[in-house]
Amino acid sequence: MLPRHVQSLGNLLERVRQVHVTTLRGIHTHFCLSYSTVSTSNELPRKLNKSERKPSVTSFNELKREARLKKKEKQKVHEIVLQPPENGLLVKHLIPIAHEVIAARCELLSSNSKLINYTAIYTCRTSIQMLCSLCGEVHVGHPAHKVRTCDVRGSPSSKEHSWIKGGVEHVLPLVESFHLYDRIGRAVSHNEMLEVDRIPAVVELCVQAGFDIPEYPTRRRTFPVYCVADRIIDFEKRFPKEISVGEDIEAHGFWYKKKRFNEDTNSMVMHSDDIQAIAVQGMKAWEKMRTGASKLMEKYAVQTCGYCPEVQVGPKGHRVRNCQAFKHQMRDGQHAWQEATINDLVPPVYVYHIRDQQPRKPLVNELKRYYGMLPAVVELFAQAGAPVGQNYACMMREDVVIPEMDEEKWVV
Repeated sequence: MLPRHVQSLGNLLERVRQVHVTTLRGIHTHFCLSYSTVSTSNELPRKLNKSERKPSVTSFNELKREARLKKKEKQKVHEIVLQPPENGLLVKHLIPIAHEVIAARCELLSSNSKLINYTAIYTCRTSIQMLCSLCGEVHVGHPAHKVRTCDVRGSPSSKEHSWIKGGVEHVLPLVESFHLYDRIGRAVSHNEMLEVDRIPAVVELCVQAGFDIPEYPTRRRTFPVYCVADRIIDFEKRFPKEISVGEDIEAHGFWYKKKRFNEDTNSMVMHSDDIQAIAVQGMKAWEKMRTGASKLMEKYAVQTCGYCPEVQVGPKGHRVRNCQAFKHQMRDGQHAWQEATINDLVPPVYVYHIRDQQPRKPLVNELKRYYGMLPAVVELFAQAGAPVGQNYACMMREDVVIPEMDEEKWVV
């Protein structure tokens, strides 16, 4: 009996040793864009296949339970007390946070537009030539890596990337949402697709939370709405007499408004030659924008499609039939709406991390499992001299020693 127990203990120790060695080697898979259900993650989220749906924030069993409770409440004719912002009123303690998020976004865009003149940004050419399949690979720093991960349709057989110069839009991808004049009104229909303006989703979230933009007016209620038998009853006048319809309306297209809005957001330009100081301020603005947006999303609902990157800020998604993701024919082009996360609102583009002590040599495919990764905007600031927070320590993998090419075969 004793030798059998000794043998079981030996097998257990051997299994623990194998897990520890695998962790030190840091074997992981590579990806560019991914989705996560948490706001700040200490490890790289798993890449999803085209047929997979994004992880839901709330479990499906919980959603079914809430749906059954709502169905029972509909059968009872009584008033359901709504709290801000569900009743149309603003959450007062979140109004300053909305202004802070807008200010942080302006500072972030200014920092990125300043630093791209000193740090090279590359993007794969396959994402421009092939409209049906996007590569989305981005690299920050010179020279670009030689990791063979371009496996989209139309890519070369060697799976090597065809690099061209990129810009701010590749480091900070723009996610737009339909601007709602009344956030608790009806959803945008398919016929109104070209009649409703689209603005950045972060800006739309701040507008609904209390930040006012003259070009994009929104309805501010002074009296709450009521919910009786799951029907919204609004006793406030929709068009008060003191507001004249058609006044101060400029006869310009939506492209003029978008251009003017982008000029206003980029007007906050830092007049400084200290690259490290700009990078430090940009890193703080990035963290401040994500943290503030996460606080706003705790009260103000944001919806995202389970299969595509479409985002709609508001209690429900729009009805525009423009989804081209997995099995969109079965949904007639409708989006599969679910609760969004901060990574859906501000998607991070993960790139390979370049260490300071590492010589300026291109990253090779044979050593890709030893390289760390960071969001592209964080990597841009890190190469400019900004310190990286501890929440990215596991992703950077600074504790993993990168071997030489002739030493790789001897790594245990």
